[in-house]
Amino acid sequence: MSERTEPISAEAIGLHSLKPAPGSRRPRKRIGRGEGSGTGKTSGRGQKGAGARSGSSSRPNFEGGQMPIHMRMRKLRGPHMKKSMPFEPFRTHTQAVNLKDIEARFEAGAVVDPGSLRAKGLATRKGIAIKVLAEGELSKPLTVSVHAVSASAREAIERSGGTVQLIGTAAPAS
Repeated sequence: MSERTEPISAEAIGLHSLKPAPGSRRPRKRIGRGEGSGTGKTSGRGQKGAGARSGSSSRPNFEGGQMPIHMRMRKLRGPHMKKSMPFEPFRTHTQAVNLKDIEARFEAGAVVDPGSLRAKGLATRKGIAIKVLAEGELSKPLTVSVHAVSASAREAIERSGGTVQLIGTAAPAS
């Protein structure tokens, strides 16, 4: 970058004195104004053909008659494929809560349910099943009442003296 050699005066800056950088704006091309202009005769439209006629404008995505890309690409239909168009309407979603987070936020003997998890800042997405996962250790007895629990998390909760209760129709382990 080149440094500016002339100092900027305080009166030169302002909304009243804004102008484009030198050389950034060019005058518009005047077409059809004689051969000497470089855009005379056919006015930049070339010789004959649809593009030379008045009223001609190509459609968006028109590829000159070749098979358009939206027709060349495969169509993914039906719920049986992972990348299909309905975008997995049958997939069950759960929000994960780890044992280390429960350990840090709950006291011994507390009841861990969706309401208390939401109050402590965990599992804040409404209407989505909660699944407890076994990342971290649990050292206190807790009553865990959620939609789903992984096998190793259930083992860790029961090992620390707590109990696990599944609520509602739990989403299949995913």
